[in-house]
Amino acid sequence: MAYKYCVATNWGKDFFTARERMEFHLSGHPGNVWVVGDNLYGDAWIKKVSGDIKTKSEAQAIVDAEVTAAQTAYDALSADEQARRQQGRPGNIELK
Repeated sequence: MAYKYCVATNWGKDFFTARERMEFHLSGHPGNVWVVGDNLYGDAWIKKVSGDIKTKSEAQAIVDAEVTAAQTAYDALSADEQARRQQGRPGNIELK
């Protein structure tokens, strides 16, 4: 399956609908990056949310920057604070 990449801010209710989720692949990532199935429905959704189209490498760079910032913030915590966090250190994300 082919994908498109965009940046769009999730405004909450109706940002995407259950019907849209059945019509194309959609996954959200740090930095408001969205991986969208490359079809007619995905194109319509990107237009609906005023998505800013990115190449895969541009989208990956945005995600990497967000993950690095989260990892740096986690690493700056004391050992006690890290132990209290349920999620642990953020891991790297590779876009489809």
